[in-house]
Amino acid sequence: MSLVAVLPVKRFSSAKARLASGGLSSAQRLALATGMLSDVLAALRRCDLVDDIVVVTSEPGAEALARGAGAQVLADDPSEGHSEAAQRGIDWAVADGAFHTLLIASDVPAADPAEIDSLIESLADDEVVIVPDRHGRGTNALILTPAGVISPSFGEGSCQRHQQIAADAGASARIETSFGIGLDVDTAEDLDALSEVLESADHSVAPFTRSVIGRLGAR
Repeated sequence: MSLVAVLPVKRFSSAKARLASGGLSSAQRLALATGMLSDVLAALRRCDLVDDIVVVTSEPGAEALARGAGAQVLADDPSEGHSEAAQRGIDWAVADGAFHTLLIASDVPAADPAEIDSLIESLADDEVVIVPDRHGRGTNALILTPAGVISPSFGEGSCQRHQQIAADAGASARIETSFGIGLDVDTAEDLDALSEVLESADHSVAPFTRSVIGRLGAR
């Protein structure tokens, strides 16, 4: 079994724009995006069943973090969206001979390596595993078997949309909830939810993001 994890990462200059309404400056949002990506990369490196990591980006900071974590880097087209960047990673994985592709968001710092490995262990042939956000509407991770069985379509309502895309491709779709992967950060409310979880979690969980949140002050 060969599995490639793909992280599409857009430019940090526009990272987490919705958090501006929560009072975070551009520098604070940059620090948060960097911390979250660092934690996701670290979690993937600790997975026993992830064979390679590919970061698709045109952001120099993300490229530096990826190379520092031993990940591959693919150039992104800044004019394209998240789904197109993810497809570039899928195409690379397929060309590299991967049998599975894990697409995972770069803003899920509480992702648990053991939980990711458990999801991978349960995979069946011709299957799309969809891991939704905590609201059950978006998609924070997809596991594709075979590696290019569908083209992703992220964004609002993507959880339901990915189920239909899988059906159209003749693949089964399975929804798997994951507490850690479900905690993405797009809004001030999301950041509050993550902060609350980290307050009671072991300090080994999301250490980079935890440090950034500590510098942001009480929320």
